[in-house]
Amino acid sequence: MKDKRVLFVSSEVVPYLPETELSSTAFNVAKNAHSKGVQTRIFMPRFGVINERRHQLHEVIRLSGMNLVVNDMDMPLIIKVASIPKERMQVYFIDNEEYFKRKAVFTDEDDDLFEDNDERAIFFAKGVVETVKKLNWAPDIIHVHGWMASLLPLYLKEFYNEEPLFTESKIITSLYDNPFEGNLDEALTEKLAFDKICDKKRATVKIPSFINILKSAIENSDGIIHGSETISEELSSFLEGKEIPVLEHQVENTKESYLNFYADLIAAK
Repeated sequence: MKDKRVLFVSSEVVPYLPETELSSTAFNVAKNAHSKGVQTRIFMPRFGVINERRHQLHEVIRLSGMNLVVNDMDMPLIIKVASIPKERMQVYFIDNEEYFKRKAVFTDEDDDLFEDNDERAIFFAKGVVETVKKLNWAPDIIHVHGWMASLLPLYLKEFYNEEPLFTESKIITSLYDNPFEGNLDEALTEKLAFDKICDKKRATVKIPSFINILKSAIENSDGIIHGSETISEELSSFLEGKEIPVLEHQVENTKESYLNFYADLIAAK
C-alpha cells in the first residue's frame, strides 16, 4: 500500500470531537496507514463545537469560495485545515455558517435531530468531492465512517459518476452500532431528485432512517467493514444479499487487516 492514496471521510475524528469507537477508529486507521507510507487525507465537518484556536484551524482561501447547490439553494463552501500534532497528517474541514456554525453536532439541546441534518449530509458529501477535485488528488480508496458521511457513496456513484478523478477509486463504508433516534427530513428524496439521483437509489432512503441511510451506503460501496462488534440484524441481512467483500469486526491486528483489505480491493480493479 505504500504510496497509494486513501481518502478518509468521517463525521467524527479525535482529537477534534470526543473519543468514541467511530472517532477513534477513523483516526487510528488513518494514522497507521500514514505511518506505512500511504498518502492520506482526512475530511470531516467543521462542527461549531470544535475549538478552532486550540486545534489551530485556518481557512484555505484557494480552496474556499465556491457555492454548492443543495435543494436549489446556493450555499458557500469554506475549507479549513489543521495538522494533527506529532502525526504530520492534514485534516480538512468542510464548513458553512448555515449548517455548521451552531455549537452542537447532530442534535439540539432537547436531544432532537436537527431538521436540516439531511442537507448538512448532502453539503458535506459534495464539499468533500469538490475539494478533492480542487486538490487534483485521485484516491485509490475512499473510506467512509459515520452516518453523516454515508451519502458520499451515493453521490460518487450517481451525481459524480462521470468525474474522471474518481474513476478508479474503490469506496469502503464502515458500519458502526451508533444509531440515531427518529428519521431525517422526509423531503430527502426530493432533494436527491433535484440532483438527478435515480428513482431506484432514492427509494432506499424513502424513509430516511439510520438503517436506510447505511443501506444506501452499502449498495453504493465496493467493500464493507464492520466497525463495531455488533450491527443491526436488518443491516446484516441486507448485506448478505450483496456480492461485495466484507471485513468482519477485528479485535486483533485491526490496522493491518484494514490495510490488507484496501490492498485486496485495489488489486481487484
